[in-house]
Amino acid sequence: MVQVTYQGVPGILRPFKEYIERRSLPEGSEIVFYGVPGTCTPFVEIMSFAIRSLPYTCVFVPFVDEQKAHKLVMQPDVGFQAGEHYSPKNPAVVVIMGGLAMPNMPVDADSVAAVMNRWKGAATIGVCFMHMFSKAGWLEKINFDLLIDAEISVDVVSA
Repeated sequence: MVQVTYQGVPGILRPFKEYIERRSLPEGSEIVFYGVPGTCTPFVEIMSFAIRSLPYTCVFVPFVDEQKAHKLVMQPDVGFQAGEHYSPKNPAVVVIMGGLAMPNMPVDADSVAAVMNRWKGAATIGVCFMHMFSKAGWLEKINFDLLIDAEISVDVVSA
């Protein structure tokens, strides 16, 4: 296992895009993101934007409810946004967002592992902040092909 440290938002997006590019997926391949509506969605949108030049279909699944999934579409002058309902058919890549591992979420590591097991053969990426997968004990139950674990530092200045 190789660990590399990056900085800032590009430090999340660059390794994600590079990993997807290395997969050399066929046109139309599905990249399916599982996450918490509202909190994970903006990160999913910028990750989709990072791979906008690639011919893939990005999908957002709230929690693990694929019946409520939406295709992510590029909106001019805005970026990626949730579009029409779209149930995943055969994901080439499954991205698990760390918000799912937060306390009081209606999913657990076993339900996420079951989703990943259903899509055998799909590459698996985990994206979290502040070691959330580790803190929640998910790394003992879920193996990621790529794990992006970012730190958040906040400076607030007020007058």
